[in-house]
Amino acid sequence: MPFYHRLGELPRKRHTQFRQPDGSLYKEQVMGTRGFSGIQSIVYHRYAPTAIGAFEDYGPVQIALEEPGALRHRHFRTAQLGRSGDAVLGRQPMLHNRDLTMSIALPNQPMQLADGRPYWYRNGQGDEVLFVHEGEGRLETTFGTLPFRRGDYLVIPIGTTWRLEASGPLRLLTIEARGGSIEPPRRYRNEYGQLMEHSPFCERDMRTPLELPAHDERGEFAVLVRANDRHTVHVLDHHPLDTVGWDGFLYPYAFNIEDFEPITGRIHQPPPVHQTFQGPNFVICSFVPRLFDYHPQAIPAPYNHSNVDSDEVLYYVEGNFMSRRGIEEASISLHPSGLPHGPHPGTAEASIGKERTEELAVMVDTFHPLYVARAATQIEDPKYPLSWIG
Repeated sequence: MPFYHRLGELPRKRHTQFRQPDGSLYKEQVMGTRGFSGIQSIVYHRYAPTAIGAFEDYGPVQIALEEPGALRHRHFRTAQLGRSGDAVLGRQPMLHNRDLTMSIALPNQPMQLADGRPYWYRNGQGDEVLFVHEGEGRLETTFGTLPFRRGDYLVIPIGTTWRLEASGPLRLLTIEARGGSIEPPRRYRNEYGQLMEHSPFCERDMRTPLELPAHDERGEFAVLVRANDRHTVHVLDHHPLDTVGWDGFLYPYAFNIEDFEPITGRIHQPPPVHQTFQGPNFVICSFVPRLFDYHPQAIPAPYNHSNVDSDEVLYYVEGNFMSRRGIEEASISLHPSGLPHGPHPGTAEASIGKERTEELAVMVDTFHPLYVARAATQIEDPKYPLSWIG
């Protein structure tokens, strides 16, 4: 995030002596992006973050993709997926390319390895966004505890060690980036990184970790690390969340989709007004309840359009999506580049005179083609590509 935050105990100046009650030094760790030229935070640990007692290869990260086929619009009914695994290893990939992977997680167990050991997770390949469609709980991280609830985007920076603790059933849409940051759009920020007045949200809407539990436990703790498309288990002799204090600009945060303030106009506004985040070669947008266009001749439903250089994905959260028929909660639609897409027959005419919409959806536009995972083909609606026939 582009604003400074601090939590816990810190020395007055960075890179200076900061001692524990027994006289030993706390272990300072600088977490930075882009080779120390990007945003960073300084974290102080009770134990050396480099002290690994053992390491175990946990195998490659494999995503089985379908064989290439005919170009067409796609609809995947993820509400038909069953619960399995945990919030990380139980992810069911839906769409993938070289920049990101979109998955659904419906955990039925806490985060644990195949042998039953609990684990903490660290993604060393890129930032992640977890969209909480259903459920609530706590995200426990290097930077402290972040409570979450339905509708939250949980933005987790690369290199953050974390564990998800849910207080009930969860349904998550996960977006894993590769080799880049997920951050608010640059056009909403000034030269100092502050969100400007025309932004549809501001820093007050961002929830940062507010509690830093004191973890001084010793024993055997497993951290699952993803790097180079492979998982490795690192075994530590101390609790992995042993932070006593940190400060900087790099940390996880929560932003609830209900806090997105929609931008409206006299005539229909293009999708970029809904943009919430940008990532490496993709954007994330939020469609929220809003007033419709107020020109006397306005057509509230979107016009037909060709996203000639991007694939468009919509994840339907709740409500009545005005331009689509046959869509249900937790559906994913894919409108690939090379095809025009737009409202279903009759929906444009039906939208005239309507004053508002109650739709809630997450959109991801990618600038490299997406490939469909085999898991998604098992829940595909085969009638969707022909659903624009009147």
